[in-house]
Amino acid sequence: MRVPEFLFHKSGKGRSGSANEWLIFILILLLTLLYVQSINNAPKPLHDPDVIPRSITARGDLAEDEKSQIELFKSVSPSVVFVTSIAVNHNAFNMDVTEIPQGSGSGFIWNMDGYIVTNAHVMQQSSKALVYLADNSAPLEANLVGISTDKDIAVLKVKAQADRMKPIMVGSSNDLQVGQKVFAIGNPFGLDQTLTTGVISGLGREIKSPTGEKIKNVIQTDAAINKGNSGGPLLDSAGRLIGINTAIYSPSGINAGIGYAIPVDTVNLIVPQLIRSGLVDRPGFGIAIYSGSYVEEFIRKGILKRNGVLVSDVIKNGSADIAGILPTRRTANGRIILGDLITRIENVEINNYQDLLKALDRFNAGDSISVTIYRQNIKKVVNLVLQPLSERSLNRNQKR
Repeated sequence: MRVPEFLFHKSGKGRSGSANEWLIFILILLLTLLYVQSINNAPKPLHDPDVIPRSITARGDLAEDEKSQIELFKSVSPSVVFVTSIAVNHNAFNMDVTEIPQGSGSGFIWNMDGYIVTNAHVMQQSSKALVYLADNSAPLEANLVGISTDKDIAVLKVKAQADRMKPIMVGSSNDLQVGQKVFAIGNPFGLDQTLTTGVISGLGREIKSPTGEKIKNVIQTDAAINKGNSGGPLLDSAGRLIGINTAIYSPSGINAGIGYAIPVDTVNLIVPQLIRSGLVDRPGFGIAIYSGSYVEEFIRKGILKRNGVLVSDVIKNGSADIAGILPTRRTANGRIILGDLITRIENVEINNYQDLLKALDRFNAGDSISVTIYRQNIKKVVNLVLQPLSERSLNRNQKR
C-alpha cells in the first residue's frame, strides 16, 4: 500500500523518508478513530422535538372466548343493580327523621314487576333501600318485600316502567360441575359494574347464615368476590343465574380466591314465597326443643341414655300434637316429666338441632314421614304429616 504523496513533503531521503511517511499516516489514522469514538460516546439529548406517535400494529380478531365474555357482560349487566340500604334515625329532641345509608351491595332484577333480589345481610335490618339501575339513572326507592335471614336472601320492590326491568335468566344448580366456568357481576367497593371470571372450585359446601343457620349445597368459586359483590349474580357461561354471591373467605374482607354463592335452586324456591307473602314456609311438625346443653346434662345425670332432640313444647293441633308426640310437662305434685326424645327421621339419625334441620330440608310441607322417638327411654315410631311453618313465626333457636 502506498500513502498518497500529496500528504507529505518530499524529503529526498529515500527509504528513511518513506518510513516517516508511514508513521505520520498511522498517527493521523489513530487520531481520527479517537475523534469518531468521542463523538459516539457524547451524551445524547433527553428530548427529541421531532418525535411522533408510533404506528399501530393491527390486532386482528378477538379470541372466541373473549367475544363470548364481552357478549355475556353486555347481555346480563342491565339485569344487575346496586343496592344501598337505608336506616331511619329519629332525633329524640326535635322528632326529626333522618335517612342514613346503612349497608350496600349488589342485586339483580327478578321480574318485570320490579322485584329485586339481594342478600339479607345487605339490608342490615333496614326496610328501605335505594336501587341504582345499570343505566346510571337516578336511584329508585325500594321497599323490603320479604326476607329469609336463614338463607341470606331478601326481596325488594321498586316502581319502574316495565321496559326498564330486564329480568335475569334463571338456570339450575343441581347439575353444576367442578371446573365449570363462572362469572360474577357486581359493584365491589361501590365502583361501577365489574366482571370477574373463574371456575367452580367446590360444590356441596356449607356456610353460616347471619342467624347462624347452615346454608347447604353452597357453590365455592375462585372468581373474585369482594365487598359490594354480595347479592350479585353468579352466572354460568350461558349467562344464566346459578347462584347469589354471598360471602368471601378472608379475614381482611378482601378476595382471597375463595368465594361462596347460594345455589339458584334454593333461590328459586325461596324468592316466590317471599313475593307471595313475605314469609318462607319451611316443613316442620310444630314442636319447640331444648338446646343441646340440656340433653348433654341429662345424659351425664343418667336421665337420658342417648343423644337426640328433646321436645320442650308441642303446638296445639300441629302435626306433632296430632301424631301424639309429648312435650315436657309438670305433674300436679310438681314432678317434671321430660318430653319425647327424637332420634331419627326416616333413615336419618338425629343427634342435634342441625341434624333435625338437615333432615327436614329433604322434605316439603305435606309429606308424610316416620319419626323415631324415645319416651322415658322406650323406643317408639310415629308417623306424621309435615306442616308449613313460617320462618318469621319460628323461635330461631328451637322451633320446628
